[in-house]
Amino acid sequence: MGETAEIEQFKQFDVVTDTDYSDHRYFTKPQKGDPLSFKAMKKIMQEWEILKENLPELIYVRVYEGKIELMRAVIIGASGTPYHDGLFFFDLAFPSTYPDQPPQVSYHAHGLRLNPNLYESGRVCLSLLNTWSGGRNELWDPSSSTVLQVLVSLQGLVLNEEPFYNEPHYATKKENKYNTSMSKAYTKEAFVSSCKMMQYLMQSPPKNFEGFVADHFCKRAGVIRAACKAYLKGDANVGYYGIGSISSPRARVSRKFKDSMSVLYPKLDEAFTKLGAPDPNFQDNVDQLETVGSKRKRPVAESEQKGNDSTETVGSKTEKAPAKSQARNNGKKTKENETVSSKKKQAQHMSFQPKEKPKREIRLPARFRE
Repeated sequence: MGETAEIEQFKQFDVVTDTDYSDHRYFTKPQKGDPLSFKAMKKIMQEWEILKENLPELIYVRVYEGKIELMRAVIIGASGTPYHDGLFFFDLAFPSTYPDQPPQVSYHAHGLRLNPNLYESGRVCLSLLNTWSGGRNELWDPSSSTVLQVLVSLQGLVLNEEPFYNEPHYATKKENKYNTSMSKAYTKEAFVSSCKMMQYLMQSPPKNFEGFVADHFCKRAGVIRAACKAYLKGDANVGYYGIGSISSPRARVSRKFKDSMSVLYPKLDEAFTKLGAPDPNFQDNVDQLETVGSKRKRPVAESEQKGNDSTETVGSKTEKAPAKSQARNNGKKTKENETVSSKKKQAQHMSFQPKEKPKREIRLPARFRE
C-alpha cells in the first residue's frame, strides 16, 4: 500500500548521539551486569554494518553511540495482515557474552496482547531468541545467527496474515472448521488491538522516533480510516483493505467487532486530527458507527415491544367479531377431542414427558465468538 514511498527522510538505520535512554526497556542506572567483552563489542559493530546494508522494507533501526549494547527497532505492519499500517516497537540489548547468548528483546506492548508471540508484559516468544522451543536449526547459533534474522522473523513469522496459527497447538490444523472460525475472530481482535496501539503511540511516541511516528500516521491516516469503514461494512476482509474487495456475499462482520470499533474509531480519529490529519467526513463516520451500534439493540427493543403489544393486537382483532371469537373458543376443546388424529394424540401424550435434552453445540470461547 505504498508505506515505504511515503517515509523518505527518516533513515532506515542510524546512530544517534542522544544520551537519554530513560524509556529504553533495558536501560538501568547505575548499569547492572558485566561490561561488554571485546568479542561482544566487535560482534555488535558487525551487526551494525549488516543492518545498515541489508534492512528490508518496513523495518527501521536506531543504535546509540554512547550505549552500543542497546538498540531500538520499529516494524511497520505489512499489507495483507491485521497489523497493516501499525507500528510495532522492539527494544534490544546485547548481553556481555554476546554472541554466545542471543540478544534480549522486549516488545512495546502497552498492556495489549495482539499476537500469540507477543505478551502484554513485552515478552517475545521466538525460537531464535531461545525463548521458545524449536528445532536445532531454529535456535540461536552463535556462529551464524544475527539481529537481522531476528527482525526479519518478527516481521514475517510473527506479524503475519493469520496470527492465530502462531500457537503451536493450532499450527498444523488450519483445515479444521472450528479453528478457521477462531482464526477469523482472532484476526479481527488483532486489528482492534493494533488500532489501540496506534492511539497509544501517537500520544506517547518512543524517543528518537517522535517525528517518524507523527509523519507515518499523518500520511496513513486516510488509509486507516477507510480500512476501518470498509471492515465495518463488510466491503473487505480484515487486513485486506486495498488488496481485494468483497462483492457478494459480503465479509461477515461480528457484533463484537462492530461494538469495539464504534467505541475506538472516534478516539483514533481524534488522535489523527491532533497530529494534523483531520477527517473532513468525521461526523458522517461517527453517525455511521452509531447506527451500526444501534442496530444491535433494535431487534431486542422491537421484540420486547411486540411482546408488550401482543395483548392489544389480539384485543383489537376480537373487537371486530367478539361473539364469533367467543363461541369458537368455547367449542374448541370439544371439536379437538372429536377430530384429533392419532398423530396429534401421540404428540399430545409426548408433551407430558420430559423433553429430550438437546445436543450441546460446540461454541467458540466468548473471546472469539462471532
